[in-house]
Amino acid sequence: MTSVGGAQRQRRNFKNLFDLTGRQALVVGAGSGIGREMAVALSAFGAHVCFADRDLPAAQESAMQAGDGASAYELDMLDLSAIPLAADRFSDLDILVFTAATNVRKRVLDLSAADFDRITQLNLRGTFALLQAFGRNMVERRGGSIIGLTSIRAMTTEPGQAIYAATKAALIQMLRTAAAEWGPANVRFNLIAPGVVETPLTDQIRASPEWYDAYARKSILGRWAQPDEMAGAAVYLASDASSYVTGSVLVVDGGWTAADGRYTPPP
Repeated sequence: MTSVGGAQRQRRNFKNLFDLTGRQALVVGAGSGIGREMAVALSAFGAHVCFADRDLPAAQESAMQAGDGASAYELDMLDLSAIPLAADRFSDLDILVFTAATNVRKRVLDLSAADFDRITQLNLRGTFALLQAFGRNMVERRGGSIIGLTSIRAMTTEPGQAIYAATKAALIQMLRTAAAEWGPANVRFNLIAPGVVETPLTDQIRASPEWYDAYARKSILGRWAQPDEMAGAAVYLASDASSYVTGSVLVVDGGWTAADGRYTPPP
C-alpha cells in the first residue's frame, strides 16, 4: 500500500505500466513519418488508434500496418471548420497525438508575409484549434493525455529557421498554460522535442551530403534519428508510466542540445 494525499491505494502493477489496452487514441499526422510510427506503436500496446491525416489514402495505408482495431480519418488542420467536427466524432478520446507541422527555410530578410502565414496557420492556428476542441472534451470527461511535437529549434536555432523556431517555442508556452489549466481535470499535456529525423520535412537537408553529415556529427550519437525512434516517447507519455508527468518537454535529440557547436547551412 502507498499513501496518496492521505489516502491509501494499491501499488500499481509495474508490468502493466505501458499497457494501453482499450484506450481510444487519435494521431493527427499519421499518414507518414513520425506520426505514422507513433500511431503504430500505440496500437502495438493495445490502444484503438485512428490514423488521421489530410492525405486519407496515406492514413489508410498507415492504418493497415497496425492491423485490426485501427482506422483512418481525413483531417486537414488548415480547415478550421473540420476540427470541431472531428472533436465531436472522437469525443471519447483518451489519447490525442498531433505531429503535423510545416517549415519554410528562408533567411529573415527573404521571408514574405505569405511564408509567415503559411507556417503560423498550421503550426500555431491549426494546433490551437485542435487543442481547444479536443481539450474541452477531455476536461469535460475529466481525463486524457495530449501529446504534441515541438522541436529542438524551440531552444536552439540557426539561420533560415526564424518563423518555424518561433512557432515551436510558442507551442511550449501554449503547453505550459494548457497543462496548468487542465491539470485539475486530470488532463495531461506534454510535448516531444525531436532532433533531426529522416522524414519528408527534412528532405531539403538530406539532399545535401555536406549538410546531412554536419547534422549527423552535431548529434552526440553521431547520426540522424529514424521516425520509429520517436515512438517510444509517445507510448510513455500516453501510458500510466507518465501519470505524474504534465507540462513537460521530452527532448529526443541524440544529445544535440547537450553539446555546443553550430553549422551554418547554405542559403
